[in-house]
Amino acid sequence: MTLFEALHKPGGVLVYGIPEFRLPKDIVRQEIHNLTRMGVEIRCNFVVGASATVAELFEVYGYDAIFLGTGAGLPYFMGIPGESYIGVLSANEFLTRVNLMKAFAFPDYDTPVTVGKRVAVVGGGNVAMDCLRTSLRLGAEQVICLYRRTRAEAPARLEELENAEEEGIDFRWLNSPVEIYGNAEGLVTGARVIKFELGEPDASGRRRPVPIEGSEYDIELDNVIMGIGQGPNPLLTAATPGLELNRWGNIVADEATTATSIPGVFAGGDIVTGAATVILAMGAGKKASANIDLYLREEVKVPRRAKAGS
Repeated sequence: MTLFEALHKPGGVLVYGIPEFRLPKDIVRQEIHNLTRMGVEIRCNFVVGASATVAELFEVYGYDAIFLGTGAGLPYFMGIPGESYIGVLSANEFLTRVNLMKAFAFPDYDTPVTVGKRVAVVGGGNVAMDCLRTSLRLGAEQVICLYRRTRAEAPARLEELENAEEEGIDFRWLNSPVEIYGNAEGLVTGARVIKFELGEPDASGRRRPVPIEGSEYDIELDNVIMGIGQGPNPLLTAATPGLELNRWGNIVADEATTATSIPGVFAGGDIVTGAATVILAMGAGKKASANIDLYLREEVKVPRRAKAGS
């Protein structure tokens, strides 16, 4: 059994996405050690879809079954003016630099991340809470959370919200940036923010945020971190003909078996469900392993996921 890891260290989001103060990395290292003791080969710096395709894993490498658990690693941005200024980071990049590449120990590690005195994090989910609290730990004096809905609609777990509040995060509910400012050197200097009010519910069932005309105001900032979600990276899926995807680019897999539209290919976690939780991803992995075992033993014929329209 082989685990292919795109980065230089195994562990996925447990290593690069969740801060040390929430999940000590010694725990993750022990779990990885347990896998290697059981005979799992881990190959890092191997990007499936680039280093080798799924078809090549079957035809060249000789694997009989493949599980795809590539997660949701494509960060979203707002598409507002100024997002290209130095000091604007996606939550993915920010947390990866700090957690996996040890930017917190620069210059001992050559992966700097600049956190100034004033940081704004856009978003209200768990990842945004991690960015807010990490910014404080890197020395920011003022850390602002900009979220266009209210606390009641924030997708972050209540415990994460409460922890961030206890640490002094400046929550500005019903606020969101419409433009990011920068100087002649290309560095972030601030943002224009607009206030919202809640209107009728949207497709998600939450009340839609409606901008309040004339409510814009400016704030001085050194960094802006976009924590508004992420989607499936299309690198693997684009290189896998015959793999059925939904309209958001996630892999379509059978809920009961995790089988995909390609025989012998199974999938689970965020690449199927969209960005969710580690617990759900682990559950999908366990379900897939049981069905892959049955598939390989040919004790039970695991049906492949029928393609749409077939």
